[in-house]
Amino acid sequence: MHTYGRNTARRRSALMACLLMAVASGPAFAEQAAGSSPVLSIELNNAEPQEDACRLTFVARNEMGADLDTAVFETVLFSTDGAVLKLTLFDFQALPAERPRVRQFDVPGAQCEAIGQVLINGVHKCTGNGIANTDCAKALRPHSRTQIEVVG
Repeated sequence: MHTYGRNTARRRSALMACLLMAVASGPAFAEQAAGSSPVLSIELNNAEPQEDACRLTFVARNEMGADLDTAVFETVLFSTDGAVLKLTLFDFQALPAERPRVRQFDVPGAQCEAIGQVLINGVHKCTGNGIANTDCAKALRPHSRTQIEVVG
């Protein structure tokens, strides 16, 4: 019976140590413990015609646990009938962790109503403290609030 008491005390000590680590580490540890994976959300929020361009407005949310110093994506615009309109790079610049950022891109010569889909074809450059291109590619979650579909 004495051995059982010691094992129980050890288990309680180990449990207390884990709980203290979770509290001391804050939300990041809690998210990892809960099994959530990093997310880099890129939302097409608006497409607005300009004089000789289509202005695409994106909302980016970096939930990767660290600031991104650079975030540049190879992007392909498709027409409503599926033809490639343009292949370009969209530079989202620095994206701080846990804070949304709005970025606008004017696509010269494009008419918004002719764009049917935006494909984030790849990660051209994505860097941050301990973050590489492959991390951003895995975390990427594109979506749209417009009639233009966004995929990646």
